[in-house]
Amino acid sequence: MSSTFGNNIKVSIFGQSHSEAIGVVIDGLPANHKIDLAEIGAFMARRAPGQNSVSTPRKEPDIPRIVSGLVDGVTCGAPLCAIIENTNVRSGDYEKLKDVPRPAHADFAARIKHGGANDVRGGGHFSARLTAPLCFAGAVCLQLLKEKNIYIGAHICSIANVKDRLFDSVNLSAADLTRLASRERPLLTPELWQEMEKAVTDARADQDSVGGIIECGIVGLPVGIGEPMFGGMENRISQAIFAVPAVKGIEFGNGFECAALRGSQNNDAFYYDGDRIRTKTNNHGGILGGLSSGMPVIFRAAFKPTPSIAQSQQSVSFSQKQDTELVIQGRHDPCVVLRAVPCVEAAAALAVYDMVLDSNNGNLFA
Repeated sequence: MSSTFGNNIKVSIFGQSHSEAIGVVIDGLPANHKIDLAEIGAFMARRAPGQNSVSTPRKEPDIPRIVSGLVDGVTCGAPLCAIIENTNVRSGDYEKLKDVPRPAHADFAARIKHGGANDVRGGGHFSARLTAPLCFAGAVCLQLLKEKNIYIGAHICSIANVKDRLFDSVNLSAADLTRLASRERPLLTPELWQEMEKAVTDARADQDSVGGIIECGIVGLPVGIGEPMFGGMENRISQAIFAVPAVKGIEFGNGFECAALRGSQNNDAFYYDGDRIRTKTNNHGGILGGLSSGMPVIFRAAFKPTPSIAQSQQSVSFSQKQDTELVIQGRHDPCVVLRAVPCVEAAAALAVYDMVLDSNNGNLFA
């Protein structure tokens, strides 16, 4: 099933944006691990809607109800299941979308695939609302990764044309990532937020939207996590990241920039740092041949502008079989980037923890 991810843990996300509830089942978690539910709540609050001028006004408490998998807050070996109720829906805003699909949204393709039975309310199962259970699952994995001294964090790399500086890809530390998670605006240069906010509010005033880029870092991985070919770290992280709606591209290390370089410019020289082998630069983004190199893993994900905008757009009427104009109603983010930062961290955590549990990695954590 496409809504299930993982080889060692199986993460299955269910529900629709306007169904009674959404949720997640995580099967395969090892038993006897304490899960801090308050910490999970704080993590999920970072993606919750209705908190600022650049997000949708829809307000949802997003408090997960644990129905199995924990006993006194400790994993017990049973599948961990969490349910999140949808409490603030306005399904009438989406009635016309049954006949007129939104440009750049899944409405059209989903209708064809499912013969018109797809749930268009709030985007149904294609909605970014489903990142709430994704964040729950990722928050669990983040805690389990910390037990192994592996840390994941992300920041807003850009919104529209306003750009933050990039991570120090050689010296990135767990403290750097933890500091970012505590900031209301996850930026390396916090004073840039006013420019970013203006870019979003200007777009909203024009009944439009903007996109951006999120940069994510992973530190603490031993050398050798991952597999070659189809099981590489890039492959498995990318699969998880593309579960976050609006992601349209991903690059690791210096990404597309390396295509314009010579090998002598792009290669990262090895050296001994005491007993540890490191690289002087990190163009490879911490991954060589699909395996972790011991350097920080660095990737960036590009997010498209939100397709649900208030401007009149050209579309088609299924019932009339003719071209028509569409004016979208409802509550939508003019930019998803701020709320997507924890979603990227969560998706990366799912992929990394799943790889850490690979059976042939036991000696890497000795």
